[in-house]
Amino acid sequence: MRSEPHPLIAARWSPRALDPDGVVAPDALRRMLEAARWAPSYGNTQPARYLVGPRGTSTFDRILALLNTGNRAWAFRAGALLVSCAQTANDKGEVPYAEYGVGLATENLVLQAVAEGLVAHQMAGFDKAGVSAEFGLPETVRPLTAIAVGVLGPPELLAPEKRERETRPRRRVPAAELSFTDAWGTPYLSPDAG
Repeated sequence: MRSEPHPLIAARWSPRALDPDGVVAPDALRRMLEAARWAPSYGNTQPARYLVGPRGTSTFDRILALLNTGNRAWAFRAGALLVSCAQTANDKGEVPYAEYGVGLATENLVLQAVAEGLVAHQMAGFDKAGVSAEFGLPETVRPLTAIAVGVLGPPELLAPEKRERETRPRRRVPAAELSFTDAWGTPYLSPDAG
């Protein structure tokens, strides 16, 4: 018997072909940030912070300029660009597991994007030091990922060498390699589970 995840999770993927006319409505962006806000975190420290740039704003342009060349080649079509950041300390001291908390919050944000009929693509390819300087991040805040949010467009929007990657089937680690029981390497899930 095959176990499938919730359709919202199954529908999530990271396309690069974004509709240049697609709009990320302010209310949708607000709900995405609200979803991030409700993510679990260590001791309720809530370390996730976001720089938010809807298309047409200077924040969008500043984030776009800090993406690497490969990401700029497609992310300019996004309806919004964000940067996830970890607040690594607060008035009580160091925030444990801050990056983990940002990861949880960002997954909530991305799944809410899917629920809004949007797509999101997270990127490591950007100038983190540049983001810190450009936006005046405090020393206790560390940028982690850039996120392009938008409306899915056709693969033909991409350069020919990028289209194959956009359209090939999604692949995941087999279930038998994901979880173990009794000892490391002893699959908890059978090989035919996924």
